[in-house]
Amino acid sequence: MSGLLALLDDVAGIAKIAAASVDDISAQAAKAGSKAAGVVIDDAAVTPKYLHGFEATRELPIIWRIARGSVFNKVVILLPAALLMANFAPWLVPILLILGGSYLCFEGAEKVLHWILPHDDHSGGPDGSHDIGDPLHLEERKIKGAIKTDFILSAEIMTIALSSIESTEVWIQAAALALVGVGITAVVYGAVALIVKMDDIGLWLTRVGRLGATRALGRGIVKAMPWVMRLLSTVGTVAMLWVGGSIIVHSLAQIGWHLPEETIHHAAEAAANLVGPDIRSAAIWTVTAAIDGILGLLWGLILVPVATKLILPLFGGTKKEAAH
Repeated sequence: MSGLLALLDDVAGIAKIAAASVDDISAQAAKAGSKAAGVVIDDAAVTPKYLHGFEATRELPIIWRIARGSVFNKVVILLPAALLMANFAPWLVPILLILGGSYLCFEGAEKVLHWILPHDDHSGGPDGSHDIGDPLHLEERKIKGAIKTDFILSAEIMTIALSSIESTEVWIQAAALALVGVGITAVVYGAVALIVKMDDIGLWLTRVGRLGATRALGRGIVKAMPWVMRLLSTVGTVAMLWVGGSIIVHSLAQIGWHLPEETIHHAAEAAANLVGPDIRSAAIWTVTAAIDGILGLLWGLILVPVATKLILPLFGGTKKEAAH
């Protein structure tokens, strides 16, 4: 009997440790996920463009395939790579963050240039979509392009998440990263699915709604969705520039160059001194984000000609393949 009680006591102790570990993993994952929120916004804003031009019946299957590719990117490829890097080459983390931040700045600046400079929407796309007559071939190309873009954004998410995890236990890091990867994928592609199907939901409400208000809501949703998509595209671009600039500034401080981060902090503090104490924190965040975004745009504008004129030709690419 005493042996059974001792066994139950051991089991209870193990359960307490496991519960504490689960709480620790959840806390680490929540913190890490919040740090990557800016890139998540960008990811959600970028994906819907890959569904443009397809029949409504193909939208959800395409989203599902991209989501599966995203989970594979994060959990199978990037998670082990991130753990190996953090435990055997931690000096690589800020360097990779700078490269990822530069990519976001390039993407954001390229989109800004696309808005303000004349361009031909029918001249082709980065995936060659205007040159492909077979819908199945086009779908495969679109999905591969989306998963490739997701890989870069996922690498940024996982690196940011890993840099935010305070635990030194490898298994806790792995569990937290897996939770972040799966959770963020579910949130992003769930949101994308909802966004791309909202117009269908609106049409459904106009057909089956028994009340005039219900049908009016459906018509309002249908009319609002083009504006929502434009707003989402704008938010995604702003997020790219802000997050990219912020990552670069913070990573430069990590490798020893503190001047940009300190200068931005002093400017934000000076601006906050001009407002009341109730909104001081908000003012500091707003000014910091604005400066990070401006720096991200400037750095991206520098990178656009470098990437399109020097880097892409080395790999047999063209300017169209850099555009989105």
